[in-house]
Amino acid sequence: MLLPDKHIKLAESLLGLGGFVLESLVAPKPIEVLWKELSRISNTDQLPAYHSFENLVLTVDFLFSIGAVSMDRSGRLTRCD
Repeated sequence: MLLPDKHIKLAESLLGLGGFVLESLVAPKPIEVLWKELSRISNTDQLPAYHSFENLVLTVDFLFSIGAVSMDRSGRLTRCD
């Protein structure tokens, strides 16, 4: 489920969700705000797949492990450029 393959579309994978997260982090945000944004656009043309909160947490963990996001002292996620 991390990567798209023959049976999993990019929008359904954690890698695709990571693209949404990075695109959404123009300014530092707590994960709760990201979850509200994700819930609002889930299963629409912007993000044509359903993702749970667990998937969001796994995606943020993945992005943190590759150095794409970091967390500030107040717990907000920021994109590392």
